[in-house]
Amino acid sequence: MTNPMLDPVLLKSFVAVVESGSFTRAGERVHLSQSTVSQHLRRLEEQLGSELLDRSGRYVVTTESGARLLGYARRLLALMEDAVEELREGQVQGEIHIGVPEDFAADLLAPLLGAFAREYPAIRLEVTSGLSNTLWQQFCAGSYDLVLVKQRHGHTVGTAAWPEPLAWFDSLDTPSWQRDPLPLVVFPVGGLYRDEMIHALESGGRRWRISYCSASLASIRSAVASGLGVSLLPARLALSGHRRLGELEGFPPLPPLELVLHRRPDVPQRVLDLAERLQAACDEVMG
Repeated sequence: MTNPMLDPVLLKSFVAVVESGSFTRAGERVHLSQSTVSQHLRRLEEQLGSELLDRSGRYVVTTESGARLLGYARRLLALMEDAVEELREGQVQGEIHIGVPEDFAADLLAPLLGAFAREYPAIRLEVTSGLSNTLWQQFCAGSYDLVLVKQRHGHTVGTAAWPEPLAWFDSLDTPSWQRDPLPLVVFPVGGLYRDEMIHALESGGRRWRISYCSASLASIRSAVASGLGVSLLPARLALSGHRRLGELEGFPPLPPLELVLHRRPDVPQRVLDLAERLQAACDEVMG
């Protein structure tokens, strides 16, 4: 008996459900209704004669058969996408979704993405900047093809990683480091620099208060230079209006964080090309 041919439309819905954890979010990703996605999964299960998803919990997860199919499905879809790209008269098309920390969104990425867009004008680039913990959760949910995240050393293993030394910064003209409690300029709750800073101060028994909070790196740097408080930032981000604090002022050095590049498995060649360029740019900036 001839084995059934797998329909890529059904496979695409299957992968979307697994990566998003729900039929509703999967429908949003593949631009179909929830009922249509459900029909696709039922057809695929009937075609293969096996239950692929466990729908009994809060999140939809694969069965043992579904887990085996998932790797094949991703590879088949990636190969089909590559084949289409190769046959479009050399005109590479598609989308690339990227997540990056706030401090990399402009300085590093803008020139790199501009050059990439000029070389591949038919590719649509969608870049999201934000806090690393949020970016990582979204990447795990399948929202990005590539993501750069900050983390404590060794927390996850990615395609490449670079150390990110940290430094305490105060205003050069109107310093705040001697105030009690110490005024802090911070990112919102969940920001890694914020967490590291507060942990270090509390470990040293130093009293503190939050004087300024913003999700914008430019705003944080400006607030420090203007005398609103002390902050912990990557050492490479010092401004001329900043004063770097050290052990002499009671601010001991902290271990460096890590910048890590992650990419989804079995991505098309266009994503691999951009990942290589991004890695080379990070080698230059972080080296």
